[in-house]
Amino acid sequence: MTAGQARAALPSLTPYQRRLFAFLGVASFFEGYDFFALTQVLPAIRVSFGLNRAAAGNLVSVINLGTLLAYLLVSRADRWGRRRVLSVTILGYALFTFLSGFSPNVWLFAGFQLVARVFLIGEWATSMVIGAEEYPAERRGMVLGVISAASSLGAVVCAGVVPIVVKLATWRAVYFVGVVPLLLMAWARRDLKETKRFEAARSEPSRPLFAIFSTIHRRRVLELAAIWFFTYVCTQNAVTFWKDYALNELHLSEGTAGLVVTLGAVVSMPLVFFAGKLFDVIGRKAGAVFVYTTVVAGVLGVYFFESTPLLVVAMILAMFGLSAVLTLLNTVTTELFPTELRGDAFVWSNNLLGRIGYVVSPLVIGELAVDRGWGPVLRASVVFPALSLLLVLAWLPETRGRELEQTAAVERAGGLRD
Repeated sequence: MTAGQARAALPSLTPYQRRLFAFLGVASFFEGYDFFALTQVLPAIRVSFGLNRAAAGNLVSVINLGTLLAYLLVSRADRWGRRRVLSVTILGYALFTFLSGFSPNVWLFAGFQLVARVFLIGEWATSMVIGAEEYPAERRGMVLGVISAASSLGAVVCAGVVPIVVKLATWRAVYFVGVVPLLLMAWARRDLKETKRFEAARSEPSRPLFAIFSTIHRRRVLELAAIWFFTYVCTQNAVTFWKDYALNELHLSEGTAGLVVTLGAVVSMPLVFFAGKLFDVIGRKAGAVFVYTTVVAGVLGVYFFESTPLLVVAMILAMFGLSAVLTLLNTVTTELFPTELRGDAFVWSNNLLGRIGYVVSPLVIGELAVDRGWGPVLRASVVFPALSLLLVLAWLPETRGRELEQTAAVERAGGLRD
């Protein structure tokens, strides 16, 4: 079959699927904006609230605790439905992001951002589940890849907007900028439908949160949780602390640091949009080798090089790898479980177990950085994505081209074969 014939054989998207594609992409855009906002304003927040490196690490850990608590919402997706949970998360995220800008002290800022992160991660996880359920296998990687890449676009906009907003006003204004578009999204959600797969499975009786561990899927949940855990130890910290590292250890100016981040995000963004399609073509395992290798190289580079051109090259690699690896793990996590357990599986593997690394690692890295600095500590953290890659290759099956019903059915029968 020629390339043209292969493209022609791909199932076309319905008008609703195209509208849903755009809606989920916009939702992911604001997830990227909010996540990157904290990394961009952290130096200003340290000055405003008088925080040292250890206190900054503690602040990030407290905020990241919201990613664990997000299970309270994500777990509802298998009971309330995907549409209802997504609507609640968008409204809640808009409210607490807005309130963050009014925080008079670090305690209220941490509290508002913690709750905003609960809604943010709930929105992100539910969007991934909807994307996996509403699109055919041949398009799933592309769809989830583009939705995830929209998060990178949000980071690009944030990198460009934040220095201007902080210079003209204050870091607080950063949290006001995205609220109006979020309210427009809350209005647009009225056209969102429940997924067909959830509708078909909603007659299933409700289950307690721990029910998945009494099924044959418990081992897969724990395997994915370990992979998410070790990935997060490096990826989220590498992004969060780089600007503070650039300003205070490399002694770059605000403008130069912003330029490095912006160029890295802008140049890597088209590659990130292509990542999902790449996984559909070469498979999930080969894709894992590619993106995890890129993560290691990029993170080492941005915390090692000192010249601006080399930092830009390393930032391009890092931005691509850090975004693409999430696309990969989102895809395989949603593919390996049946519809009635997909939300619970995502809750346990990502939100409850995997994100322990997301929450605890900033505490450890902040303490280590007090004496050693951000650079040496973050360079050492690349051992964790390297370990994650080994676990992906050892534990996870190849799911390329298989419908969700196929992967779930084979898992029930005793596991997928490559």
